[in-house]
Amino acid sequence: MGELSTINNNGITAAQNVNEELFRRFAAYLDAAPRTIETYTKNLRQLFNYFRMNGIRKPQREDIIAFRDELKASGHKPTTVQGYITAARLFFSWTAQEGLYPNIAERIKGAKLNRDHKKDYLTSRQVKDVLKHIDRETLQGKRDYAILFTMITCGLRTIEVSRADIEDLRTLGDNTVLYVQGKGREEKTEFIKVTAPAERAIREYLKARGSAKETEPLFASCSNNNRGERMTTRSISALSKKSLQRAGFDSPRLTAHSLRHTAVTLSLLAGKRIEEVQQFARHANIATTMIYNHSLDAAKNGCSEAITAAITE
Repeated sequence: MGELSTINNNGITAAQNVNEELFRRFAAYLDAAPRTIETYTKNLRQLFNYFRMNGIRKPQREDIIAFRDELKASGHKPTTVQGYITAARLFFSWTAQEGLYPNIAERIKGAKLNRDHKKDYLTSRQVKDVLKHIDRETLQGKRDYAILFTMITCGLRTIEVSRADIEDLRTLGDNTVLYVQGKGREEKTEFIKVTAPAERAIREYLKARGSAKETEPLFASCSNNNRGERMTTRSISALSKKSLQRAGFDSPRLTAHSLRHTAVTLSLLAGKRIEEVQQFARHANIATTMIYNHSLDAAKNGCSEAITAAITE
């Protein structure tokens, strides 16, 4: 899209300079977070490069479909293809609304996404093994133990761990809660109950860490370069992965997200109602929680055992 200069009913004109006004107007229409706008812009740049390389000056619906099919053929993941087509649908919906160009991407499907989980979860026994292998004698060990224990028992995302401040740990009724700023949220309007063992782990870490202001990060970096500063999602993911590997769980399907996956799955295995688990996981749509439920139901299916018993007795 960096080649785009003008677009109207007479076609698309490519030029070396970007029409910044066009981008500004489209970004305002999206009314999205900067990172989201950046992603859509990147995807649209790829689309318009495709137009330019194929000499397409006045693209039609079939050109968008051909672009999608080329992405699939070149081995792009379904989620990537879906992202490109979503950006195209939004952009051309906007151009039609503005009277700039017809909506040639309307109702074009992206790629069929597999809704099953791409990451594995841990059993309760495996969780104990991971926590057992953390050296809690050091400050970093106390911090890592507190982070992992809280992520697993509270179902936290890495971004929620990164954004947490000391003052977010509060009392509500007879419970200790942690207010979180989740994915796509602008404020810390949601909270999750913190169990007594999780709170003890956090307090033990904070005590070892020493004096800190309430506005400082709940979990801080222990490295020499940025000691005391807010941890990034990347560093939280890295310590999670190292902790898993230390306990012998070295699989590409086991990551930091597996800890949240574990929290939701163990909640369902404990017999908690689907609505209760949805609230716990802070899923906007219960359909997301139902994916976990469906997978567990499939795992409990006893047809194979019944058939085996019938033909081996």
